[in-house]
Amino acid sequence: MLKKIFIFIIILCSIINGQVKTEIFPDDLTIQPFTANILEPKLGFLFQLGKNELRLDIGNSIDVYRNTTDNETYSFGADLFTYSLLERESDFHFPVVAIDYLFGVNAGYKKTAGNYEYGARLRFSHISAHFVDGYFDKDNNVWRNGLEPKVYSREFIEFMPYYKMNGFRIYTGFTYVYHIDPKQLGKDSYNLGFDYFYSNSVFGAIHPFAAYDIKLINMNEYSVNHSISCGVKFGKAAGKGLILYLNYFSGNNFHGELYFNKVEYSALGINLEL
Repeated sequence: MLKKIFIFIIILCSIINGQVKTEIFPDDLTIQPFTANILEPKLGFLFQLGKNELRLDIGNSIDVYRNTTDNETYSFGADLFTYSLLERESDFHFPVVAIDYLFGVNAGYKKTAGNYEYGARLRFSHISAHFVDGYFDKDNNVWRNGLEPKVYSREFIEFMPYYKMNGFRIYTGFTYVYHIDPKQLGKDSYNLGFDYFYSNSVFGAIHPFAAYDIKLINMNEYSVNHSISCGVKFGKAAGKGLILYLNYFSGNNFHGELYFNKVEYSALGINLEL
């Protein structure tokens, strides 16, 4: 009897191990970035049309640990990236006006069944913002527009559930800021958006896409940010690739030192998804 029990345990463990796959530093992300959302990992440029400003993003998100069964995946990872506001000058000069840093950890969950999936991403993050020498008027030895660098930082929890079917993904989100400077700013914001990637590639590995994100943010009073993106992705629709896109943004400036400014622009972007 003991021998039969021992053999049964061995067989059971083999079945369980066959159904569960554990990975350390997998090559891809469990949950792909939400395309039109501003606070997502990017590696590329966004050139504003009709202005001398551009955005430079350097950063990435990675899954550090991932556990997968037949149709469920759990992951834990890290985020580390910057987004910078630059100006274009002659002789290929790009003085940096402002830079924001984000770093934190994340957890993801998704479940797949047939041609649909659903899941959620949870992030714990810190952001700090800074003026740089490109915002300093060297001729007059003052900061431009009478503004001086101020302390701006926030630590927040973000929860983003989603549902995806046939390349179309809709999501919502809630962010709670548990510490912020300046302290008078609000502590909650809300997202709603979608992205759609044409999963059947065109000419081998080209995927047209469209995405929209609307965010309600609390800054003493509520205001709305809109972000719309459309373009093509070269590579995998839900994986690594190169993205060329057009973006429209309207709302409060997302750079912390300039959060009180309203901005509206269209831009041409290039982004490398690793």
